[in-house]
Amino acid sequence: MSERRRAVLEVIALDVEDAVAAQDGGADRLELITDMAADGLTPTVETFAGIRAAVDISLRVMLRLADGFAAGDVDALVRAAGEMRTAGAGEFVLGFLDEHGGPDLSAVERIVGELDGCPWTFHRAIDRAADRDSLRKQLAELPGLDAYLTAGSPDGVDDGFPTLLAETARGGEPGYEPRVMVGGGLRLDHVPWLRAAGVDAFHIGGAARPGGWAGPVSADAVRQWRAALDA
Repeated sequence: MSERRRAVLEVIALDVEDAVAAQDGGADRLELITDMAADGLTPTVETFAGIRAAVDISLRVMLRLADGFAAGDVDALVRAAGEMRTAGAGEFVLGFLDEHGGPDLSAVERIVGELDGCPWTFHRAIDRAADRDSLRKQLAELPGLDAYLTAGSPDGVDDGFPTLLAETARGGEPGYEPRVMVGGGLRLDHVPWLRAAGVDAFHIGGAARPGGWAGPVSADAVRQWRAALDA
């Protein structure tokens, strides 16, 4: 039987309590954000520093200052990236579209330049792109891009399943070297099908919070996901 890579489990964390619970439950990595009502914005440097001191797993910091997928104030994003780098952040999450639904290359290139080769995820902006294949190919040469966070559709994994399977099958082709990390309406019953198709990275937010976004991450909920991914 051929071996397959242990699946990466990334959990959204808003604060130290979330981070400690996610690590205790078996998360490999955290996505650090604030303001889930706006789908996740850049946390404060103080929040990053507190979480970095509390856990020893990988942290990916969101670079996004306003709701939606337009970059907005790129100078402010570049400053935020620099401040996080100075504070010790070494992994990031970003993704911006232009008014035509293509990647906002000027914004993304400026921010990535500030990251100085750090690994980063292009987030679910890809699910709103006018042409996913074109977006991937336009971003293919950017340093550090190692994952796409995607549900395959703006409407979530149920709707995006065919796209997720097709893009996973193309892994290694130009533009398809970054890992497919599935998130967005992801449920435990999706996991066996996605693992069988070769998906080896999973991202959860609300699924780690039995009490909803008003409550903290549950280590037990994360443990359940870890077990499903390792089954």
